[in-house]
Amino acid sequence: MIEPAFLVAAFLGGAAALATRLPPLVGFLSAGFVLNAIGYDDSPLLAMISEIGVTLLLFTIGLKLDVRTLLRREVWAGTSLHMIGSSLLFCGLLVGLKGLGLTLLVDSHWHTLLLGFALSFSSTVFVIKTLEKRSETQTAYGRLAIGVLIMQDVLAVLFITASTGELPSPWALGLVLLIPLAPLLRQLLDRLGHGEMQILFGMLLALVLGYTLFEMLGLKGDLGALLVGLLLAPHPAARNLSRAMFNIKELLLVGFFLNIGLTAMPNVSHVLMALLLVALLPLKSLLYFVIFMRYPMRNRTSLLTTLSLSNYSEFGLIVGAIAVSGGLFDENWLIVISLAVALSFVASSLLNAVSEGIYRWLEPRLPERDPSQLTTSDRPIEVGDAEAVVLGMGRIGRSVYRRLQKHYGLRVLGIDSNPTSVELLAERGFNIVEGDAMDSDFWDKLLMSPDVAMVVLSMPHHTGNLFALKQLRLRHFNGRITAVVEFPEEIEPIRELGASAVFHVYDQAGSALADSAAEESDIEPISSQLG
Repeated sequence: MIEPAFLVAAFLGGAAALATRLPPLVGFLSAGFVLNAIGYDDSPLLAMISEIGVTLLLFTIGLKLDVRTLLRREVWAGTSLHMIGSSLLFCGLLVGLKGLGLTLLVDSHWHTLLLGFALSFSSTVFVIKTLEKRSETQTAYGRLAIGVLIMQDVLAVLFITASTGELPSPWALGLVLLIPLAPLLRQLLDRLGHGEMQILFGMLLALVLGYTLFEMLGLKGDLGALLVGLLLAPHPAARNLSRAMFNIKELLLVGFFLNIGLTAMPNVSHVLMALLLVALLPLKSLLYFVIFMRYPMRNRTSLLTTLSLSNYSEFGLIVGAIAVSGGLFDENWLIVISLAVALSFVASSLLNAVSEGIYRWLEPRLPERDPSQLTTSDRPIEVGDAEAVVLGMGRIGRSVYRRLQKHYGLRVLGIDSNPTSVELLAERGFNIVEGDAMDSDFWDKLLMSPDVAMVVLSMPHHTGNLFALKQLRLRHFNGRITAVVEFPEEIEPIRELGASAVFHVYDQAGSALADSAAEESDIEPISSQLG
């Protein structure tokens, strides 16, 4: 059984982080270090929970990933350029620091290149979790960041294979049979409904068909989970499965962040060296930004991707462990790297919390990009002759779109940040364009027609609806703004910002259902009876 102290510390740490407006994961990391300081050791059960959480995270990302993202030049070429440049950059810096007589670097020689390679990675778990919390995995910069992380994971598999000297099993070639198996898995997913069997099926695919099978064949298990998720991604039910597994995955990932803090107890020299590595992090970020600016993307996409990737990776611990076992590094480096990873998470959390403000400050100082040279998703958006705009084309947004178009005869434009959804809905006859309402540039790109008299905010996240409402008010939109909220406490903030009408999705659904039931039963409202 897991130590009760772990649960108490995780909860108190997360609550303290929320109270100071920091992401809960910062509190979980801090809780791990506190537990370590008072004498607790890492637990095999906690390590297992952590590993399962990471596996489910990558599986659910695979469920939402468009494989075409990995084929973009800025993903595969950008990742390769950064990996080489960052490894050499850190190697040169560490060699220079060695000349200053730093104790931990005295006995290191060419092995600093290996350390530079370890520090060049960004954290898959941290970045994806941060993007999910902000509902930005499907934005332009979110897709680019995830593509880079997956390419880094592929390079990690190649490194582990090369460093251990053990080639994957010849039976690994049989994994190509998963491709013809995918349609059968999708059919089975269709027949399992939306309850516990659906979640159990997801766990089976991620942990058995993905992780365990790939590990047995000498490949990285969590990468296997991602690839199995990727095989299911084209199916419409894949997103429902991802949502169903969300809370389980989030809870298990608490173990991952606790476990980092419990890895080892640092001394003063470890802390100072880790702080020095964190101080060098901006150079890694600058290299990301310079590389991304080479490609036809907006400045915002390049900058926000850079900020999201500005951290060190837990993969550094794997490289460190391999290096220590081979006698290349002193074991003290494991402590330094684990502390640097944790501190980089804290720094990156603070940085990403103000990423939009950083962009707005830098924007006038960045070179202008020719709109005609940008990718389709980054070009100006024209609403044409639309009379109503629906922001967020999920189930509610699609229902609103159809009602406004068919019942009221309005010309409607739908806007959504998910390119796959946009493509599918366009094929079904929807007038829809891709756009990220959380992107301040989106509002600058949106050329609002004077014919637009109504905007409906039906995005799945409250933060996005609030941000969109603020942007519409800043741009003096004179039409009516209606917003949909999921929780009662979200109603008042939306009203305070001047929404014309706010609808609580569950209350309104219940009222509509009651009205329909009464109408079908020929029951008149009380007011009519009194009249």
